[in-house]
Amino acid sequence: MKLTTKLLSASAIVSATSVGAVELEVTHWWTSGGEAAAVSELAKAFNEQTDHTWVDGAIAGSGGTARPIMISRITGGDPMGATQFNHGRQAEELVEAGLMQDLTEVAEAQNWREIVKPVSLLDACTIDGRVYCAPLNIHSWQWLWLSHDAYEQAGVDVPTNWDEFVAAAPALQEQGIVPLAMGEQAWQQSGAFGVMAIALAGEEAWRAVNIDLDAEVAAGPAYQRVFEAAVAARDLAADTNVGDWNLATNMVITGQAGGQIMGDWAQGEFQVAGQVAGEDYTCLPGLGETQVLDTGGDAFYFPKNDDPEITAAQLELAALLVSPEVQVDFNLKKGSLPVRGDVDLEAANDCMRKGLDILANGNILPSGDMALTPDVQGQIEDLMAEFWSDPSYTAEDAQARYADIIASAN
Repeated sequence: MKLTTKLLSASAIVSATSVGAVELEVTHWWTSGGEAAAVSELAKAFNEQTDHTWVDGAIAGSGGTARPIMISRITGGDPMGATQFNHGRQAEELVEAGLMQDLTEVAEAQNWREIVKPVSLLDACTIDGRVYCAPLNIHSWQWLWLSHDAYEQAGVDVPTNWDEFVAAAPALQEQGIVPLAMGEQAWQQSGAFGVMAIALAGEEAWRAVNIDLDAEVAAGPAYQRVFEAAVAARDLAADTNVGDWNLATNMVITGQAGGQIMGDWAQGEFQVAGQVAGEDYTCLPGLGETQVLDTGGDAFYFPKNDDPEITAAQLELAALLVSPEVQVDFNLKKGSLPVRGDVDLEAANDCMRKGLDILANGNILPSGDMALTPDVQGQIEDLMAEFWSDPSYTAEDAQARYADIIASAN
C-alpha cells in the first residue's frame, strides 16, 4: 500500500481486508472555481497516498440540489463510496437506518476526540457513542466580503461594520454599483439572515431562538432589528440579478458590487481570481459587529456496501481526510479552517488569520445545521425565499411567521 506512515496506525485496522485497489466514487457539490481547486487536493492525496482511485461525482448546484440525489441513491440501493454532507443532522436518519459505515475504530486510532477542535464537530458525527463521519473543515457563514475597487470608485472608505455598509450604499448606487450582491436562491438568503441574526440580535438571543427554540425571543425586539436589517439588505440587493453564489462573489471581485454576505468558501473564489486579502478585498467577521464564528462545515460519510475492498478503501479515505497534510492543502484552497488545531498554517492569508484568531479565542457557536432539523431549516428557507422576492413583504409579517416556525420546531 502507498498510504503514508502518518496514517499507518489508522490503516492497520483495515489491512486485513484491504486486498485490492478499487475505484471509489465520491459525491459532493463543489463545482465553483475555488471549490474545484480544493477538492482536487483531496483526489490527489487519495490517488497518491493509497492504492485506490478517486472517481469524482460532483453534482452541480447547491447542497439543497445535491443532497436529495445523494440520499435517494443511498436509500435506493445504489450507494456511492463516500459523500459530502454538512456537519449536523442532515444524515441523521440515514445513520439511524443503518445505512452508514461506523468509523469509530478509525477515529480512535487517530485520536479524533483529542485533535478535532472544536469537539462539537466530532459530536455532530457521533450517534449513540459511535462515529459515522469524518470532519473535514470548519466553515462559517459569518462574513461580509467587501470590494476595495467598488468603494474607491464611489469615493468612500471601505466600511468597518454593518451601519457603515448601509450608509455607504447611496454613494455606490450613484456610480451604478450594486451595494449588496445576493444570489436569487433561498439558501443564500436564509444564510445571510442567519448572519444578521447573530451579528445584530446578539449571541444570547440567537441561542435562545436556535438552541432553546424560544418563540418569544424570536418575536421580540432583538429579532425586530434583524428583520429591519433584512429589509434594508433586500433593498440594497435588488439589482443583483444573478443566481449562483459564486456569480455574486464575482460581482464583488470585479467591483460591480460593494459587498456580499457569504460564508468563508467565498475566499476560494477571490484566491482563484488572484486577489489578495487586505489589499483587494476586506472581510468582516460578524458584519464587523460581533467577533464570533458559527462552526459548521463539511464532513464525509461512507454508505455501507457488501464489498470488503470498498469498505477498506472507505476507511483509508476517512483516515486521510483528517491527516495533517490534507487538512492544510485542502483548507488553504477552500478558504475554510482546518478541524485540527495542531497543523501549520503559515501560508494563511489575512482573512483566514482573522478566523483562526476568533477560533483560538473560543468565540464560536454551533451552526444552524447542527441546531435545527432539516425540516425547520426548510421552512425558514421558504420564508426567506418569499420575503426576498416580494418587496411588499414587511419586516413585521416576516418576523411573525418566523416566530411561528420556531414555536412549532422540535
